[in-house]
Amino acid sequence: MEKPHHPRATEATTKYFIIQTLAAALILFASTINAWQTGQWTIMMSLSPMVNTILLAALLLKMGIAPAHLWYPDIIQGTTMTTAMVMSTWQKLAPLALLYLTINHMQTNTLILMGTLSVLIGGLAGLNQTQTRKILAMSSVAHMGWLLIALAMNPDLATLTMVIYLLMTTTMFLCLTATATKTLLDLSTASSQSPTLTTTISITLLSLGGLPPLTG
Repeated sequence: MEKPHHPRATEATTKYFIIQTLAAALILFASTINAWQTGQWTIMMSLSPMVNTILLAALLLKMGIAPAHLWYPDIIQGTTMTTAMVMSTWQKLAPLALLYLTINHMQTNTLILMGTLSVLIGGLAGLNQTQTRKILAMSSVAHMGWLLIALAMNPDLATLTMVIYLLMTTTMFLCLTATATKTLLDLSTASSQSPTLTTTISITLLSLGGLPPLTG
């Protein structure tokens, strides 16, 4: 993350380290309390409400789901496109796997509430952005909200949602990297340079927006 040796990259690296360290510490804290209460280190045991709350807060922080999302757009903006792509896709798999394992112990209403809040904030906050990385960051916040709602209702549907999100987001970042598009102004002039990639970007954006008959 700090490879470009730019002050913004250094800031993003520091923020990312602090946030992820805090989230990991909360997960370890929740695991320790659960082991103290149940006598076992497995997370498949029935969790107490306090452990559930701490674990959910840590996972929301790790995945950048509202209201624990404020760090995410700044870090995505401060990194390269490739690093931003990894953080928006691969980095979310581990906390999602942990959420899948503990979903039966979580409060469904709380998950739906957090998911709805994330969808609303992600959608509204992306409207006034001009940087493509920040737009995709807020898109990620909104999609994680939909994923959380789907996970609370139907884990199989959540898996399909996750796969589609990963494919579309990866495609979007690769296209933006290939066209060196960093702002909406760059995107408006990219069609003359690479019509094929611009068309792919348009289709991917419509798919991420959920317009039928596309995958969104």
